[in-house]
Amino acid sequence: METQHINLKNLDKSNWQTYRFDQIEKSISERIDPNNTELEVYIGLEHINAESLHIKRFGSRDDVNGQKLRCYPGDVIFGRRRAYQRKAAIATVDGFCSAHSLVLRAIPEVIDPKLFPFFLHSDLFMHRAVDISVGSLSPTINWGTLKHQEFKLPPKEQQAKLAELLWAMDEVVEKESIVLEKIRRAKRCYEKQFLYKYKVGIEKNLPAGYTVKRLMDIADISGGSTPSRGKAEYWGGEIPWLTPTDVTRHNKICISETKEYITVNGLKNISNRLYPPGSILFCSRATIGVAVINEKTMATNQGFSNFICNKLVRNYFLYFLLQHLTPELTRLAGGSTFLEISKSAIRIFKIVLPDSESMEKIEKELWEFTETIKSIEDKVVNSKFLQKSLINQIF
Repeated sequence: METQHINLKNLDKSNWQTYRFDQIEKSISERIDPNNTELEVYIGLEHINAESLHIKRFGSRDDVNGQKLRCYPGDVIFGRRRAYQRKAAIATVDGFCSAHSLVLRAIPEVIDPKLFPFFLHSDLFMHRAVDISVGSLSPTINWGTLKHQEFKLPPKEQQAKLAELLWAMDEVVEKESIVLEKIRRAKRCYEKQFLYKYKVGIEKNLPAGYTVKRLMDIADISGGSTPSRGKAEYWGGEIPWLTPTDVTRHNKICISETKEYITVNGLKNISNRLYPPGSILFCSRATIGVAVINEKTMATNQGFSNFICNKLVRNYFLYFLLQHLTPELTRLAGGSTFLEISKSAIRIFKIVLPDSESMEKIEKELWEFTETIKSIEDKVVNSKFLQKSLINQIF
């Protein structure tokens, strides 16, 4: 592959030329009325993933009203509203898109159409786009300002090699992403087959050894609290104190560290309890359903319903079951400021519990699914980081 001869770390830019943005691309401003067109495919900004060139979701003309922009295969749809979201993706079908976007078409005499989408995803372009946006609530780019922005581009004879390199890296990212989605789909199918959801009368159709239990029958369920912030002696101790923020920022099942720690006096102040290793710390307020299993003894704040499992259930099995049942649990939530499930509602919530042998097998399978997904997620993250690094080394 010819791209191996490109040294990105010492890329010679002495012969690069400066162009205004409207010399690099053509803005397509053809208008479409969704109620008066034969075009079926609508692409809103909600259908474009941040920092991805690929559009994998679509809407239809029945979804929208008002004037939209026509797009053709090969055009790049760039989100000019909230440019910090970094949305720029390649249209693959005839359709129309959000009026909050720009439809951009590379001018091939200046920039290779295959390189153009990567240029739009460079920090050079995206940071400029954010800088020139106007408005506080929904900052938006004015075309009149963007078209006058100037950028340096490599010579045409070099662009094809650079595009080849970047598309090769993009192919790696896409292949890994496809594998990841297949594994996630397989896990969802397995859960649907082996994790039963309680409904009235289900007892008659359960496999031998399966029983219906309330959550309070299989675990001791309680919550946490927050020591007074006005008492310095309650904070900075050695007791890990878990908050929902700790959990939402944590992408693993098990957790051993927290951002904040409290003292023994702080624990006494709130009459809180400590949760032994292996407890399930389940967010029951706001970010309902996010959960971890602690590897160290911990306290939590009031945003949790915490499960200390008894001998009837394996803790990792219950963790996976609670994740699977989060939509049903969320329906129990109330509250005007933020949703919260009461401890009493959680305690009497009914689940289907398999026999011990089946439970162990299901737990093992779901753990293996989870570990595989985490491994592939890490690969995707690393590949995307490398791809972004390559783009920014070029531009």
